[in-house]
Amino acid sequence: MQPFALNYARPAVQPEVTAAYAYDAGRQLNVLRDGRIAARDHALLRELGTTTSTAGSKTHFDD
Repeated sequence: MQPFALNYARPAVQPEVTAAYAYDAGRQLNVLRDGRIAARDHALLRELGTTTSTAGSKTHFDD
């Protein structure tokens, strides 16, 4: 007998999204392509809601 959930399970689809920021290990925060701090870009924060850290745990956020 097959479990009920397996009838509806679908493989996870990876979104093809490129982040507008990257983690800078030297400064220990996310920066935009032009070097500005991502957390200070109000338009980016309005669009994304936050800048999730790409260094380690996905539960940390830039201030």
